[in-house]
Formats: sequence, C-alpha cells, structure tokens
Amino acid sequence: MPVHSSALRAVGLSVALLSSASLALAQQAQPAPAPASTQPAASPRQAQADAQMQAVLEALKALDAKPFHTLGVAEARTQASPADAARTVQRDRKISPFPEAKFATKDIAIPTAGGALPARVYIPEGDGPFPVVLYFHGGGWVVADINVYDATPRALSLGSKAIVVSVDYHHAPESKFPAQHDDAWAAYIWTVENIHTLNGDADRIAVAGESAGGNLAANVALMAKEKKTKMPVHQLLVYPIAGNDMNTPSYQENADALPLGKADMEWFVAHVFKSKDQTADPRINLVGRSDLGGLPSATVVTAQIDPLRSEGQAYAEKMKAAGVTVNLINVDGVTHEFFGMAKVVDKAKTAVDAANADLAKAFSKSK
Repeated sequence: MPVHSSALRAVGLSVALLSSASLALAQQAQPAPAPASTQPAASPRQAQADAQMQAVLEALKALDAKPFHTLGVAEARTQASPADAARTVQRDRKISPFPEAKFATKDIAIPTAGGALPARVYIPEGDGPFPVVLYFHGGGWVVADINVYDATPRALSLGSKAIVVSVDYHHAPESKFPAQHDDAWAAYIWTVENIHTLNGDADRIAVAGESAGGNLAANVALMAKEKKTKMPVHQLLVYPIAGNDMNTPSYQENADALPLGKADMEWFVAHVFKSKDQTADPRINLVGRSDLGGLPSATVVTAQIDPLRSEGQAYAEKMKAAGVTVNLINVDGVTHEFFGMAKVVDKAKTAVDAANADLAKAFSKSK
C-alpha cells in the first residue's frame, strides 16, 4: 500500500506501516463470500395442519397406516384408511355416527360391457322425483371402494336432497387405464336411462367425485359434451387429478404430506398406466385441454396440504377462462381426503355445505 508524505509527517513512518499491516491482516481474516451458485435454494415449506385435521392424522398413524409407496397393492387395499381414522376420532369424541335425517340406501349392480359395477344408491326422505348426483370415489384407481367412501355420498344426499348413486369401477393394476373411464361413462349412460326407476329425475343429474373420482366426474362431463348427449347440470370436483406434472408448487410443498405425497402418486401412476407417457392423455392431463367451453357449472374444492392442489386450481381457472361458471374453494390447514370428515373436521362441513348449496342451485335452475 503506498504511503503519502503528508501521512508520514503527521504520524511517522512506523505508525503508518503498522496501520497498513493491520489493515492487510484484517482483510485476510474476512471469509470470502461463497459463489452465488453454491448457495442452497430455499425449499418450499409444507403448511401445518389445523388441530382437528392433525387429530385425524395422528389417529391414522396410531392405526399403523403406512405410505402407499412403501406397500404392495394387497397391503395398501387392506390397511386402515383416512376414513377409518376419522371414525376413530368420532368414536373417541362420542360423536353420533347416525345421520341428521332419515334416508334409505340400496345396493345395486350397474350392467356394463365390462361386467357389472357395484353401486350404492342413497335416497332422501320425501316425494320425488329427486335430482341425482352420480358420485365416483377416490383411491388413485387402485385402492378403496364405495364402503370406504360412504360419508361423502351420505352428506351430499342429505344436504342437496338428491339421490346419490355411488359407483365402483374396475381397479388397477388388474384393469389398466382407461378401464376406469370407460366404467364411469357406462355408469352415466345407465343413470340417464334408468334413474327414473329409482324415483330420480334424468333431467337433473350432476356428477361428483373425489381425487381419482374427481377426474372421472370431469371426464363424464367432457365426454357428454363431445358426444352431444345429455349433459350433467353440474360438476363437483373435489381435489381432482387434473394434470400429469409432478413438479407443481403444491407437489413441491407437499412432497412428503400425509395421507398423500408425491411418492404415493408415483406409486399409483406405476400401477394404473402401462407407461408414464400415458399420463399425457387428455383424460388425465385436463389442464392441457383447450375444449372446455360449454361445460356445466362446477364446484372445485382443493386442500392446502395436498400435492393435487395446484392442478385442481389450474383446471378451475382454465374452465373459468373458457366461460364456465366455477366456484373454486381452497381450504387451508387440511389435507387430501378431508372432505368426507365433516363430523370431526369443521372445515370439511363448511366445504360440504358450500358444495351442497351449489348443487341445489344447479338443480333448481334445471327444473
């Protein structure tokens, strides 16, 4: 470092040299900044479940339920479900399992070219003909059935005063894609043609579903439009599978979420499809479609702590952009599968009530 003559005269050469050496040592002691490329990127953080949702998750853990991707298909089908966990919480809190009003149920078989489909019909009290909800359960097209998903059809029948036909379908891996979509369409056609025998009104049929079933419900509406046949009057799509991108913001945030994480969705894909490339099919990648104009009104429900949140919201926005009337309801602090837990999760009851109000409105307009 150069030393100016004015500084030498003021403090002396030795002091100046000492100061210079001290400055050099201080500079050497400072750690060099890390290159920008080596700084770790901040990971998206999974939201915290609220107290009621957390109680269900803890009950599920106590029932020894394991992530799907760690199990074989047989084990995944027989282990405790989130519905079992909700019932455990309900029992522990001494909440009555009985419905708030009377209605009848009837198990039937729906004939299709691929074989009979088990179905359960929920019929409200009163005089018909009643409006109808054709409902498809969740489970990634691999697990669960109409017994596991009993709470939602009951709640929809009571709240919208409609007949609900809850239909099972062929499961993978025994029946690969698109067997489930073929079953859903066959069930819709049967319902249109036969629901009058159950005191239902074929001119007021809505479609509904959760998760994989939400995708089936959406596809029924799309196929009815494509085939120019009788359209459903409304769609209720609860955290539907609506895309094939597993790098969306919600997949990143909720990669390790329970009861559904990214690895679990990969597990379902591996069992349902002959190859991952098939997920690009427009029946799966709904958000990639450009033919959404003219669809019936829709209620789309998403959960904050759910890998499927982003694609469900994206599909809702694409329908809106195409001129479809959409009520998008995102519920914070809850996970995938929350919708059928209205007896123990207050936010589920609020979401179900909103869905029933939309169904009742659609039915009223179609009279």
